[in-house]
Amino acid sequence: MKRKSFRGEIFFYFIVVFVLFTAAILTFQYQREKRYRTAQLENTLDNITEITYRFIEQNNLIQKNELNRIGEIQRIIPQSNIRITVIALHGEVLFDSSADFKQMENHLKRPEIEKAIENQKGANIRHSETTQEDYYYYAKKYPGYFIRTAVVYNVQVKNFLEAEKAYIFFIIAVFAIIGIILYLVTGKLSDAITKLKDFSIKAGKNELVEPDTAFPDNELGVIGGQIIRIYHKLKKAKDDLSNEREKLFNHLNALNEGIAFFSPEKEKTLSNRHFIQYVNIISKKTVESVECIFEREEFKRLNKFLKKNQKTRNTFNPHELPQLNYVIPVGEKFFKVQNIVFPDKSFEVIISDITRLEKRRLMKQQLTSNIAHELKTPLASIKGYLETMIDNWPVPEEKQKYFLEKTYLQSERLTDLINDVSLLNNIEDAGDLFRFKSIDIKLVIDEVSENFANRMQEKNISFNSEVKSGTVINGNDSLLFSVFQNFVENSINYGGEGISISIRTYHEDDKYYYFSYSDTGPGISEEHLPRIFERFYRIDHGRTRETGGTGLGLAIVKNAVQLHKGEISVRNRTEGGIEFLFSLAKK
Repeated sequence: MKRKSFRGEIFFYFIVVFVLFTAAILTFQYQREKRYRTAQLENTLDNITEITYRFIEQNNLIQKNELNRIGEIQRIIPQSNIRITVIALHGEVLFDSSADFKQMENHLKRPEIEKAIENQKGANIRHSETTQEDYYYYAKKYPGYFIRTAVVYNVQVKNFLEAEKAYIFFIIAVFAIIGIILYLVTGKLSDAITKLKDFSIKAGKNELVEPDTAFPDNELGVIGGQIIRIYHKLKKAKDDLSNEREKLFNHLNALNEGIAFFSPEKEKTLSNRHFIQYVNIISKKTVESVECIFEREEFKRLNKFLKKNQKTRNTFNPHELPQLNYVIPVGEKFFKVQNIVFPDKSFEVIISDITRLEKRRLMKQQLTSNIAHELKTPLASIKGYLETMIDNWPVPEEKQKYFLEKTYLQSERLTDLINDVSLLNNIEDAGDLFRFKSIDIKLVIDEVSENFANRMQEKNISFNSEVKSGTVINGNDSLLFSVFQNFVENSINYGGEGISISIRTYHEDDKYYYFSYSDTGPGISEEHLPRIFERFYRIDHGRTRETGGTGLGLAIVKNAVQLHKGEISVRNRTEGGIEFLFSLAKK
């Protein structure tokens, strides 16, 4: 079946709409005109009714039984064929200008009278049994009686009540004029539509479309030209996107991590060669396709996480997407599985071989355990001092004080060392156990300053903090306190007398605050800077023993900063002293 042309459809819809519109207008106008003419007729009859009522009342015609004088009114009103009837409230006809009222039956059940009883006035068109003629009756209720006026419902009255039909011809004429104008306009429109149709067909077949295709000089032509320009921009963007996709794919294959992207239905959209390789190493059975990962017991935790986050209807914050991180041990290897669920419920799975890092972590743990084991040596020293005192009792008072001071000093260092090792291990291995909340960092800095106020005063050290109130960090208050406590304590222990300590916020973005901690002390030799965050690394062992340091302070600082999603670095200031630059996440 041949499809209608654009012009044909325009005309078809125009005719349908116009016919419906015309029918509605004609119906409305006809009813309106009819009501208007009926109102005119009733208004004339109402005026005659009012004149009759006043004439009756002024002349006391009912009391005098002279209702026949109403005929006088008929001689002075312009309408010669008006019938006037006076009816008692119980329906008896008291007077009628066109018939012998004494022979007339009770009129209480006449339609116009019933309407007048209900609404004070009423009208009706009906046949009169008395005169054998059709009348347009109008009745009005007054105190004590009804007055009814009527006009013979003849051809003249019927024509008067009919609505004017001239406007129908006017509407038809307007329709014809609009049709001619529309015919001319659609000629130009159809040209642009035809060119747009040809363009869409070529675009659908991926055929070459010339960017300078000519369109008529009108609004539709402007739209057509703009569509073609947008098409070419989109085509260029698509080609660029394909190139970038190819670059991304090559980049993914060059990585040492297995990466795969999946649709919300768990269908692979993109993956690199390492992904299925790592999946096969982890899985006990051979995996032939990437989607098989969701059927393997080894990835049960991943499937559970996806099931939870893909079924929820809550929208995700683009900056806080649901993420899963866990480690799968396979023999002597360790693989880290990461999963990120995007707002559209598609997701990414990353598998990283962290065997080297994991072994290094285990080695550090073992090293820490060995060091803790070696703490038996200072414990033996403490025991030796005490045994010496017991075996040689009574010991002179000055010797007692000496041994007790040595014992106390060793126990304090031992306690500090154990506490620092425990804290460091907790940060690295059980960071998720630390409770995070919103903390004003200025309050933490002020508390640290108060704790060291006496020691800084003894060494004539000035402390200046430019961190403003309202610098809120999502963190753990005890860890943040440890960070600034270690900074200040190191400055007091190793900076010397008369130095200045400064803390400030030098930058801020949507996610982080960036801090600078510096002092004007002697600084640190460049050869030592790369290693100062290592556990138990000491620049000067002898000096550390004198000041009571454990060698774990800056390691705690680094791990605490990283636990707060930040980074830290150190450098010597050109004007002298040391400066630590670190960031802390807002939330």
